[in-house]
Amino acid sequence: MTNIVLKKSKIELEQIKKYYENHLIEKVPQGGLFSAKTANCTITAYQSGKIMFQGNGAEAEAKKWDDAKQHVSSKPVYVSGSLPSEISSMSVLGSDEVGTGDYFGPITVVAAYVKKDDIPILKDIGVKDSKQLTDEKITLIAKQLINIVPHSLLTLHNEKYNQLQQSGMSQGKMKALLHNQAIGHVLKKIAPEKPEAILIDQFVKEDIYFQHIKDQSAIQRDRVFFSTKAEGIHVSVAAASIIARYAFIRHFEKLSEAAGFTLPKGASQRVDEAAAKLIKEKGRESLQKFVKLHFANTQKAIQLSKTI
Repeated sequence: MTNIVLKKSKIELEQIKKYYENHLIEKVPQGGLFSAKTANCTITAYQSGKIMFQGNGAEAEAKKWDDAKQHVSSKPVYVSGSLPSEISSMSVLGSDEVGTGDYFGPITVVAAYVKKDDIPILKDIGVKDSKQLTDEKITLIAKQLINIVPHSLLTLHNEKYNQLQQSGMSQGKMKALLHNQAIGHVLKKIAPEKPEAILIDQFVKEDIYFQHIKDQSAIQRDRVFFSTKAEGIHVSVAAASIIARYAFIRHFEKLSEAAGFTLPKGASQRVDEAAAKLIKEKGRESLQKFVKLHFANTQKAIQLSKTI
């Protein structure tokens, strides 16, 4: 899907709104001024002065107003052993994961591609580190993001996770394989276009990451960079984090329904108590589909279940 972003003055936006007055729709995203929908294009204007044209007819519609399209003309500078100096303003494919530290629930990994022209729009709708957002806010933003950015979502459910872990695979290797696969999916989606950089939210040293995926048929190495807190470096990683968190929340809700009560997130004492309740009501074998069995919480929950 094509996305084109223009920068306009308030007067120009009013003129554009007038032009599409017969196509205006009631649903306007957070930070938006108006939205309109034609047969093959959705037009959304934002208070920041940005206006996005989205859909198969985006290019044709944007051309009607394209006298101030934003471009980043300077070439990125790559510094050996570090991130590109202008990475925050580049077209980047970012990846992140959610759920690795939660006892209940799956691991969700997302890779998302954000073109430089779309960076302002994502910031306008509130894209930032998912850890700074409530679940309600994440849901609201993610529903917009999935229609804007090319992405790949992979989910490692508990049963498969436990099988891999019990076979000797570390969580780090699982994550590396998922990141590499998700990035590969997005590269295929956007081909022949290529990102200026690929940024992975770092969970392991670079050499170990590539060691983990060395047996894969397709390994992404070109322009791949690693950084901790990468969601603060480029909005693509923040977008990936939000979509991954949204997917995690939805899976978590389904697990709570299956459990018959609301499951707590994280790995605290409340989690031990919830797992103990699950053991008491459904049996110890039920944990296989709900939790990451190798966490220390399992033994604590087993002991607690004997006292209930």
